Amino acid sequence: MSKPIYILNGPNLNLLGQRQPEIYGRETLADVAQGCSDLAEELGVTIRCLQSNHEGQLVDWIQEARAQGAGIIINPGAYSHTSIAILDALNAFEGPVIEVHVSNIHKREAFRQHSYVSLRADGVIAGCGVEGYVLALRRVVSVLGKT
Repeated sequence: MSKPIYILNGPNLNLLGQRQPEIYGRETLADVAQGCSDLAEELGVTIRCLQSNHEGQLVDWIQEARAQGAGIIINPGAYSHTSIAILDALNAFEGPVIEVHVSNIHKREAFRQHSYVSLRADGVIAGCGVEGYVLALRRVVSVLGKT
């Protein structure tokens, strides 16, 4: 597979490991990237890990993935609950999309229990901590027929 799998992270995920560790754990986004990189090497795929606090930047990366990416793993953070723009961009992407949440959004505040991204996602992994990213990577690779 020559095209990378995009792993996109939304707002505040740069603070993973520091922000509310009782909810999100102590592992950092660098730890997530390393775990995904190790698994990608094992599975024979490439990944592109990106994070932005800006909605438009995430939309730009999703649009970039239309031409350059094989699949998308996305943790849109709070944009899950607000961003029709991200949903619209994902709807224009033809490959597999897996939505990841470190915490179980369904056990949290009512406003966090709805995700626009889920309307496009081929799968949703929530509440598995940062392990959700490697689970998502395995799923994307499986859907793409690599394993």
